[in-house]
Amino acid sequence: MSRSQALLLFLVLVVGGGLAIGYITLPGEWYAGLVKPSFNPPNWIFAPVWTVLYILIAIAGWRVWDHELTTPQQFWWAQLVLNFLWSPTFFGFQQMGLALIVIVLLLIAIIGFIRVTWDSEQISALLFVPYLLWVAFATLLNASLWILNAG
Repeated sequence: MSRSQALLLFLVLVVGGGLAIGYITLPGEWYAGLVKPSFNPPNWIFAPVWTVLYILIAIAGWRVWDHELTTPQQFWWAQLVLNFLWSPTFFGFQQMGLALIVIVLLLIAIIGFIRVTWDSEQISALLFVPYLLWVAFATLLNASLWILNAG
C-alpha cells in the first residue's frame, strides 16, 4: 500500500466512521429536553468542529503508522475506540454517567498519545492539541449535563 493510499484509508476510517456514528446517534428529543449549562454551545457547531478534529486525528494516526511507532499506535487506536464509543453511550443509551467515564478515559488516551509522540513524532503530538482542548471542554460539558440532570 502506498503512503497516499494509507492516508486515504485513515481519513475514510476516522472521518467516515466519526460522521457515521454522529449521524446514527443524533441528539434528538431526549437531549433537547435536558437542562443545559450556560456555556453549552449551539448544536450546529459540533459537526464542523468534529470534522476538522477527525481530519487531524486521521493524519496523526497515519503519521505514527507511517513511522512504525508502536506505542503511539496503541494510544491512537485506544482513543479512536473510546471516541467512537462516547456518542452511542451518551446519546444512544442516554447514560451520561457512563459516558463521563468513557470521555475521561478518552482524555487520558489523548494525553498519553501526546506524551509518547512528543519526542519521536512532534507533528502528530501537535495535531492532537486541538483535540485535547475540545475533549477537555466536552468532558466539562458532559459532567455539567450529568449534574444538572441527575435525579
